This record gives sequence, structure tokens and C-alpha cells, in this order.
Amino acid sequence: MVRSVRRSRLTGAFLSLIALSLALTGCGSGGASGSGDGTDTTDAKRNPTPTAAADRVEPLAAAPVPRLPVTVNSADGAKVTITSADRIVPLTGSLSEIVFTLGLGERVVARDITATFEQAAKLPVVTRAHDVSAEGVLSLGPTLVLADTTTGPAEAIGQIRDAGIPLVVVDPAKSLDDVGTRIDAVAGALGVPMAGAELKKRTEERIDAVRDEIPTDEQSTRGSGKDSGKGGGNGSGKGGGKDGGKPRVAFLYLRGSASVYLLGGRESGASSLLEAAGALDAGKESGLTKDFTAITSEALAKAAPDAILVMTKGLDSVGGVDGLVRIPGIAETPAGMDRRVITVDDGVLLNYGPRTDEVLRSIVKQLYADGK
Repeated sequence: MVRSVRRSRLTGAFLSLIALSLALTGCGSGGASGSGDGTDTTDAKRNPTPTAAADRVEPLAAAPVPRLPVTVNSADGAKVTITSADRIVPLTGSLSEIVFTLGLGERVVARDITATFEQAAKLPVVTRAHDVSAEGVLSLGPTLVLADTTTGPAEAIGQIRDAGIPLVVVDPAKSLDDVGTRIDAVAGALGVPMAGAELKKRTEERIDAVRDEIPTDEQSTRGSGKDSGKGGGNGSGKGGGKDGGKPRVAFLYLRGSASVYLLGGRESGASSLLEAAGALDAGKESGLTKDFTAITSEALAKAAPDAILVMTKGLDSVGGVDGLVRIPGIAETPAGMDRRVITVDDGVLLNYGPRTDEVLRSIVKQLYADGK
């Protein structure tokens, strides 16, 4: 199996949890909803979530032609030579997203359960909860398999490689700084480095454009409940937070059907997005150094979030905002009292890839609604 490092263990634990929960709840078997149907709408505006954008990827205008063979360095230390990209199997949803956005989606023959976007929806699923079926992969006759350092089990990875199939492992993305590197790695393995450079440039420009739309600290404070009684979120009347006008946002991972209620810390993967949106990661700021910790009233009180970020299906799984505030400790936080919840589709939130600008824009729009 790929070498075990601290970063991949943390990422793997969370991504495995997401995929397992998707399998348990049946949320990943089709297209992503992106609808926020569980949110309360009686005393709060419906959250503006990335609906159509979250359901589809936007390929480059012209599909590139792979220039092969190429030999690339795999993140697990192997050197891999790829001679054909005719039949591609990406073993994570985020890798599928990059392949499709590069314009090579017609060459993909299978998907991971977390590849929820529309163009991939009809492909056979060969990965569930990071449980790769080597037999399922090999039965499709792939010429290239893409994985990341969280993919397993080891036996399945070994079986695929022993069968002589080129398998390239890519480091997982944990922040905005990883987006370009990950696109380059995938494009390089596919023999389309120029398309990778084009996609990276497009993605970075779009992220920068969203950042330019973020209110300054002064604007955020002006839009906060401290001064004007108007602000962002679910029309709650709060905009900024207590830390120099920056709102404190807690990332919660919820799967009510599996009784999973977790508070994100420094390694959750959400910090980079929240900080890019001009917010503070409440879990990280409260001293949580791990990826996730079980939600407790004490931990929530220390985090003191002004807003809560959740995945759309996670919110649905607890019964929407009404169910969320019934989780012990939530109602006592500023976010809970104001029912201030930000939702982003499960299949795209932490991908850190070609659609990250859409994720960031959705967070910004919900966080600063009416606050400019």
C-alpha cells in the first residue's frame, strides 16, 4: 500500500468516514442534490447553495489529445510509465473531477461513489468507502488507474499493479495551495500537461476573482449585528465576528443516520477555504489540532462560532436546521442562536480542484449576505 504519513492518515480517516457515510445513507449513488432541502425556511432565507454548478463540471473548451508514453513519479515512490489513456479509472471523486474537467471524461470507464457530478453518474462504481474492488477495476480493462494516498485497501492496490496496470498515486489536496499541484500531477499522468496548465490558470483566476469580492474587515464589521443589525448567513442579522470583524465559522461533519457528529479542527481540510473567505476556522482557533473531534457542549462553547458550515446531505441527515440546533451545545452558540448555517454540496466541498471557486463563492455569498 502507499506509504503511511501523518497527513494521509488524517485525510484518509475523514475521507473514509465521508464515503462510508455516503454508502450508509445512499447519498452518493447518484447525482448530488445541492438543494439544501433540510434547511429551515420559516424565519430564515433559504441558503444559496451551488446547485447546477455542483451537479456538473465544466470541461475545457477543446479536449486535449494525450501525448504518450510518459513516465511520472507516483506519490508512493514508484515510477510509472503510461502508454495509453484510453480507459481511465480514477479511484476518488476529486480525481474524476479533474479528469473530466481536463476534457477526457469520455475515456473514464468507472467511478468512485463520491463522484456525484452529472457527467459521471452513469459510470459503474468500483470504490465504496475507500474499499476498492480490484476485480471490479480489472474487469473493465483499464489502461490507467489514478489513486491518492488515502486509497485502499493495500491488497487491492497491489492486485491492480501486479496485473500490470499503470497505477499513479497523487497526493491528496488539503488547501487552496494544493489545487494547482494536483491538477498538474493528474494532467502529467494523462500526457496533457498543456491542458493542465490551462486548467490550473483558469481555476486560479476564478478563485482570485472570488477573493476580490470578499468584503473587507471594515465592511464585514459594518454589516455585523454589532453595528447595524444586518448581515450574512440565513438572513440572521449577523455578519462579522468578534475577532476584528472576521466571523468565526465551525465546520461540522454530520451523519445523523450513523450518529456521527464531529467538529472540525486544524486538519479537517476546511480551514483554507474559511480563511480564504475572510473568516476564522472556529475549531482551529479554539485549539483543536486534529482533523475532527466529537461534538460536545464544552468544545462548541470554546469554539463559539458565529456561523456553522455543513455539507448539504449532512444537514438533511439531522433534520435540517431544526434538527441541528437540537444537537447538544449547538443552540447555545452564537450560530445556533441565530440559526446561521452555511451549506455546500457534499460532492464538492473539500475537493480542492476545478470547482473550488464555486465552493468559495457559495461560502462567501452565504456568509456575507446583506453584509456589503
